[in-house]
Amino acid sequence: MANNISFPCAIILFSILFFLMNSSNAMQSFNVQRYGARGDGRTEATKPFLTAWSLACGSRAQAMVYIPRGTYLVRNLVFWGPCKNIITFKIDGTLVAPANYWSIGNSGYWILFAKVNRILVYGGTIDAKGAGYWSCRKKGGYCPQGARSLSFSWCNNVLLSGLTSLNSQNIHITVHHSSNVRIQNIRIRAPSGSPNTDGIIVQSSSGVTISGATIGTGDDCIALTQGVKNVWIERVSCGPGHGISIGSLGEYTNEEGVQNITVTSSVFTKTQNGVRIKTWAKPSTGFVRNVQFRNLIMRNVENPVIIDQNYCPNRNGCSRQGSGIKISGVTYANIKGTSTTPIAMKLDCSGSKPCTGLRLQNINLTYMRRSSASYCRNAHGQSSGVMVPRNCM
Repeated sequence: MANNISFPCAIILFSILFFLMNSSNAMQSFNVQRYGARGDGRTEATKPFLTAWSLACGSRAQAMVYIPRGTYLVRNLVFWGPCKNIITFKIDGTLVAPANYWSIGNSGYWILFAKVNRILVYGGTIDAKGAGYWSCRKKGGYCPQGARSLSFSWCNNVLLSGLTSLNSQNIHITVHHSSNVRIQNIRIRAPSGSPNTDGIIVQSSSGVTISGATIGTGDDCIALTQGVKNVWIERVSCGPGHGISIGSLGEYTNEEGVQNITVTSSVFTKTQNGVRIKTWAKPSTGFVRNVQFRNLIMRNVENPVIIDQNYCPNRNGCSRQGSGIKISGVTYANIKGTSTTPIAMKLDCSGSKPCTGLRLQNINLTYMRRSSASYCRNAHGQSSGVMVPRNCM
């Protein structure tokens, strides 16, 4: 597979990038406290952060924006590029959003890196204080759109390492229209009942690696949406949450496809789904192909393996229509554990474009210490090895 080839290359690329970023030769440091930031959790530090960024981004030498220990109150931060050299954004402290969720909720973003090439962000904690916003949403009140905690848009050669993200209003981390992005050794946490607090969402991006993540939240732990290719996901601990999803896809007629995806060596604990492919029941030009889900453990998961090509909340605009997303070349291998529902494997594919080239190998999913069941519709492929539940294709 293409992503199996690109993954070692990505490791080499990021090793070189990491070395360059951490070489001490002529690196300039811009400490946010030097420009007026106070780590007392009460004094707003938005302007000092932006000042430090502006100076670092304009430096011809390698530069570091440094956030020392302490708690820093910041509103919306947009860090624009391109910058003149490699930037390190080192957080030893904690960034917190204002208690009033309107302070950041109308912009859509809390911390945004835009059009930045060659950047390392590592360490520290960001806490968006999302509880008040979730409460507004649940009450059906007049609420802002909600802010994504940390976003990379139109960025290339990004390394995000060692970060903890807490209580996002909306999505914790987004990668959008970016390439060569590595996310490693991170922790994401929000309550299971927090609405739409996805852990990581990747859209219209390529060459993304997610490795060593502990994610517990109120929506998808990781979601890959349209235009995503060459993604490697490994060593993820997911739960609570809605699992790892490709989709939803096909809401719009003209969409880019998703291809060359690997999810491996991960554990799902008390999640709504394990690995899921979800598409709208609408005509679309999109596709999903060349995907591997392998070496996965399910612990009391509601839907361990699921393809749902009949997604249509409130039957809005897609009644009696089949999904136009073509799914092909998807492998499920070495998946074991327990399901909390009798049907542990559901492959519900499109009637207009059936799933083809599905491969099932060594699946062992039980329900209440007994064999689970499977459900297939418009699903075509082959199986080998141990199959619990039975192959229904």
